[in-house]
Amino acid sequence: MAKIKITQVKSAIDRSHRQKNTLKALGLKKMHQTVEHEATPQILGMVKKVEHLVKTEN
Repeated sequence: MAKIKITQVKSAIDRSHRQKNTLKALGLKKMHQTVEHEATPQILGMVKKVEHLVKTEN
């Protein structure tokens, strides 16, 4: 599978618990932190839920 890089570009402050938990599940703890994941349907779905808080690269 292809890999994607996910970088948090906006803060999780004043966001719902669901969005905060999604960021945590993706492995993002701090601003401007980057993680790399396989581009599975589950990961892509989580990214779509918080796409306004993150930047993705293929």
